[in-house]
Amino acid sequence: MGRSILFGVGTIFVLATVVSLLFSTILRFTDTNETSFALTITILSFVSVFIGGFIAGGKGKEKGWLTGGLTGLAYTLIVLLFQFLGHDQLFSGGQWMYHGFYVLTAVVAGVLGVNVAGNSSAR
Repeated sequence: MGRSILFGVGTIFVLATVVSLLFSTILRFTDTNETSFALTITILSFVSVFIGGFIAGGKGKEKGWLTGGLTGLAYTLIVLLFQFLGHDQLFSGGQWMYHGFYVLTAVVAGVLGVNVAGNSSAR
């Protein structure tokens, strides 16, 4: 289970890095501002967490809710540590809400990942 969680969290951070690079390039070379991308970035954050939870559940092949949940919690813990150690700030109320929904998203994705992986291996 640990390996599948590691794959899931790694996937989330790889996707987040790619999205960040894409948007920072757009912001650098165009006249757009950050506020015009707020909703898009939020949606892509949830998509990244969903994909990470899905991969974790698929690799774990059992207990998708637990694997996905631990993947979401590991992601939240890493982000919290970066923010606390790097900026000396804890999460705000809004950030706790977002990360709670990230964990729920990863749980649902983990369940789906187990079911999709289970169905494809049964064929």
